[in-house]
Amino acid sequence: MNENDTGRNDQVVEGEVLPTRPAPDPHTLGLELPDDPDEAVALLLGELHDSRAEASAFLDDLKRVAADFDNYRKRTTRENEVMLHRATEKVVMGLLPVLDSFDAALSTQPQTETEEKLYSGMINTREQLLNVLKGAGLELIPTFDEPFDPEIHEPVGAPTGTGTNLVVTDELRRGYRLNGKVLRAALVALEARP
Repeated sequence: MNENDTGRNDQVVEGEVLPTRPAPDPHTLGLELPDDPDEAVALLLGELHDSRAEASAFLDDLKRVAADFDNYRKRTTRENEVMLHRATEKVVMGLLPVLDSFDAALSTQPQTETEEKLYSGMINTREQLLNVLKGAGLELIPTFDEPFDPEIHEPVGAPTGTGTNLVVTDELRRGYRLNGKVLRAALVALEARP
């Protein structure tokens, strides 16, 4: 016995010994082979064809299920993003009156040292709140000396002055965008300029 002989009917491929599978028994596969070799080959080829067709059908089903799952994953990701944006929008909309209250309180001038401290504290608190909301995508709509834009400005009263170019001269209530979408238009006074 030489050193490459393993005692089994193995194949040697590129220096590696690969075990060969024993031929399956037709009875364990559920086949009754005819005695005629040509008929047996024809039967086996037919079985091979049927098995390949069945495997191809299973593979097609698997690909369809994988594609359906991928579409489901993408759809749920989009739906989750929409729900997150809606929830963020709802929370931010609820906090806009708080920002309005801060703006109204900060429009007064402090008269005493105690009022100065409260005023300073309100400024800091408003800035913290605004920074948190900016982190969520909130941005102020520009107003003063900006050309009038009906998409982001809501005019109050008739414009003053003469001319055809409408310009914002006063902001009565701040306007905000959330992630590029107008959440609330700025309430403004206008002046017509030449």
